[in-house]
Amino acid sequence: MPQQRAPEDLSGQLRAAQQGDEGAFEQVFRAVQPGLLRYLTVLVGADAEDVASEAWLQIARDLGGFQGDFDGFRGWTATIARNRAMDLLRSRRRRPAGSVPLEELLDRASGDDTEGTVLAGAGTSAALALIARLPQDQAEAVLLRVVLDLDATTTAQVLGKRPGAVRMAAHRGLRKLARLVEKHPLPGTPDGPVGPSEKNPAERVTPADGTTLKGLR
Repeated sequence: MPQQRAPEDLSGQLRAAQQGDEGAFEQVFRAVQPGLLRYLTVLVGADAEDVASEAWLQIARDLGGFQGDFDGFRGWTATIARNRAMDLLRSRRRRPAGSVPLEELLDRASGDDTEGTVLAGAGTSAALALIARLPQDQAEAVLLRVVLDLDATTTAQVLGKRPGAVRMAAHRGLRKLARLVEKHPLPGTPDGPVGPSEKNPAERVTPADGTTLKGLR
């Protein structure tokens, strides 16, 4: 996985939020929500904001009983949001992400560095659209590891898998994304159209820093 700037440790704010500090809760929310909403966008599409709202209601309700630091909290929120998303998908009997036939993805090798190709400057919406074309296990692994910046152990807990399986799924997902980018260059990449990126769905709820996949939290 690419080396990224570690997310800010808001463990102190988290403890204050658990004691009822509304300002601290807002800080924690703003740190977690952009990445969480992007994750849900790939899982449930246009219903992401509704699912996120339901998840935060549960998070706020159960916050006092959470034990752990801010990294653990991010994994806990991802688990709650994913459970809500899976409930919705089961109720509607639809899959969270469409897959691309393997033969289409592997018809030519990528000559570029996988991470550099996939995580280069790109419109958030366009990047999420490509991630949504991956098989579900790979899409979730990439989103949780790269977008939410969870470590392999926490991601495995969210998905109910072994850390090794999560690493493999994320690796395969990034490889397939690199090949998809070759076929469908993203805005802002050398072979892609130049211009403002599509509106980021997360911006309707809370601002995010930057518009590149690498910078997403």
